[in-house]
Amino acid sequence: MIYLGCFLLLCGLTRVMASYPIWWSLAVGHQYSSLGTQPILCGSIPGLVPKQLRFCRNYVEIMPSVAEGVKIGIQECQHQFRGRRWNCTTVTDNLAIFGPVLDKATRESAFVHAIASAGVAFAVTRACADGSATICGCDTRHKGPPGEGWKWGGCSEDVEFGSMVSREFADARENRPDARSAMNRHNNEAGRMSLNENMFLKCKCHGLSGSCEVKTCWWSQPDFRVIGDYMKDKYDSASEMVVEKHKESRGWVETLRPKYNYFKPPTERDLVYYESSPNFCDPNPETGSFGTRDRICNLTSHGIDGCDLLCCGRGHNTRTEKRKEKCHCIFHWCCYVSCQECVRVYDVHTCK
Repeated sequence: MIYLGCFLLLCGLTRVMASYPIWWSLAVGHQYSSLGTQPILCGSIPGLVPKQLRFCRNYVEIMPSVAEGVKIGIQECQHQFRGRRWNCTTVTDNLAIFGPVLDKATRESAFVHAIASAGVAFAVTRACADGSATICGCDTRHKGPPGEGWKWGGCSEDVEFGSMVSREFADARENRPDARSAMNRHNNEAGRMSLNENMFLKCKCHGLSGSCEVKTCWWSQPDFRVIGDYMKDKYDSASEMVVEKHKESRGWVETLRPKYNYFKPPTERDLVYYESSPNFCDPNPETGSFGTRDRICNLTSHGIDGCDLLCCGRGHNTRTEKRKEKCHCIFHWCCYVSCQECVRVYDVHTCK
């Protein structure tokens, strides 16, 4: 029985590893909190394939940025889905930090892979620009001549290097000839491309009293919230695909094609999926759904965050809640603000 139990545990772990990257767990819990004080031991990171392990050991200096990138990707996912039935909840004490939710090739899986890959590229790029990582730096390949009234200067962020790191590390395990690997590779790249799509020129004036006699500009990444908003739009318009099998010299290979011919086919910047999502209304340990019971809903909204849709027709409860807030604030010359403390009563609506 002991051997059978070990076998079942091994099979379960193998299934999890095949579903999505359990190395994402580096971004949560005690491993993440110790990044700033202890060196990364690449062999202790769960779920790394040999190529990732070699990359980690060769470029251990930027591994904290890789972990930071996954962290900001998860946080952005939780912000974007805060009012939806599935709110990007992570689970503790589990290598699969999203539970079984990402086992299926759904829209949710597509978004999480994209935002995590974008997060890694973003964090590595930022670390290179601010000097946190010494193996990389600013982008010296300026894109085009300077414009009228300004010249190139500052530190253009090297998003191509950040994307390369994300591609080499995050895609290293997606080399299987199956549909899920093809989907993950596509969505990972779509996430990284969102950075290029949203780079902008940032400028600074130089001169007496900020007269802007000389203006220098450089390429900068936007706030990551911009990337999250962009990818959320891609989630809403994601393309459903079907799996096709064909034989090549290396054996059977699965590829994806659009399910509906009358829709515009997805571009490399769009998200793709090929399995339907559960409704996430009720708790289900098989799908990883926590349900929406006790979730706060918006009584006045007709959207997915409204009590009708978020509560899946079960109705809602209402309670009153007292909150202390600053009020009657007065500015005093010079220079401070004094406020009183007021108690306000709010109605809080939660799903039954």
